[in-house]
Amino acid sequence: MPDQLPRWVDYVLLPAINVLMAFLVSGLVVLLIGEDPIEAVGILLWGSLGFGEGVGFTLFYATNFIFTGLAVAVAVHCGLFNIGGEGQAYFAGLGVAVVCLSMDHLAWWVTFPVALAGAMAFGGLWALIPAYLQARRGSHIVITTIMFNFIASALMVYLLVDVLSPASSMQPESRTFEAGGRLPLARDVLPGLNLGQAPLNLSFLVALVAAAAVYILIWRTRLGYEIRTVGTSPQAAAYAGISPAKLIIITMLISGGLAGLMAINEVMGSQTRLVLEFTAGYGFVGIAVALMGRSHPVGVVFAAILFGMLYQGGAELAFEKPDITRDMIIVIQGLVILFAGALEHMFKPALVHLFAPSQSGVAASEAAE
Repeated sequence: MPDQLPRWVDYVLLPAINVLMAFLVSGLVVLLIGEDPIEAVGILLWGSLGFGEGVGFTLFYATNFIFTGLAVAVAVHCGLFNIGGEGQAYFAGLGVAVVCLSMDHLAWWVTFPVALAGAMAFGGLWALIPAYLQARRGSHIVITTIMFNFIASALMVYLLVDVLSPASSMQPESRTFEAGGRLPLARDVLPGLNLGQAPLNLSFLVALVAAAAVYILIWRTRLGYEIRTVGTSPQAAAYAGISPAKLIIITMLISGGLAGLMAINEVMGSQTRLVLEFTAGYGFVGIAVALMGRSHPVGVVFAAILFGMLYQGGAELAFEKPDITRDMIIVIQGLVILFAGALEHMFKPALVHLFAPSQSGVAASEAAE
């Protein structure tokens, strides 16, 4: 195709240009409020990468974004827009909590794989009903997953207030897990890294393994080929004997399971108990991460680290520069989402002109073959 870009341009250069434009516009906003944008960028970078604790928090936030970004990316390959990662991760927290509350008298490495299974099972279960409604009843996946985010929130409030809260406590949360229900923190396992109080834990490695597994699934397995076929053309897939309805359900189960793994990082790794609103909007940020990462696992990992830097560096920036409030950091995140999403292809025609093979070159190549 004459408008087809080389992969490195499509997956690396185009997202980098979009992010650069987002930061340039953000710099203008910072300039308008009377602050030096160069100094602000320096503080943001130092706060996220300049010392051990900052790096630890950056990678901790990135872990959540990797899971939720992968969840969105897998669904996108099947032509689905799963924006229910928030609710799926929230409900998965219940699965993690049930396992930890039941098994925290055992060693953590015995509890951990069961908690992983619980997180994926509960996350996948919460995605199953919207998937079935889309596949069998034609209900739009965007609408149903939005609704299930709110249902998960209401359900968790009820459970934490009336069911899981200890009798002696007025707090809407479960009891704190014993040692067997807590993941060791990186600062305890590797004290030489000097990560301060950062709650970085084993979940980061699980996130990297999940990214590798998604790559293998989507591009190296028959199931992944079928998922991409349905995402490209459901009619062609059906003509080839692939059931789009079946693939929609399978894909959403995988997507929900990936989103659910986020609960491991928060519930078992950081909070060590089930609390209200532990997802903190990470499921929605995962949408931006998947968009910026072009729904490719490698891109998702790098985009997640970028948003982790924005979260951690933004907190340091708001502390050092009170005029640049936390809301200003949200504006910067919004601009990144804007350029990575709605304006994603603004620069693509120029890149096509520079890098895509010409029509005559393609014709000559095809004639030579």
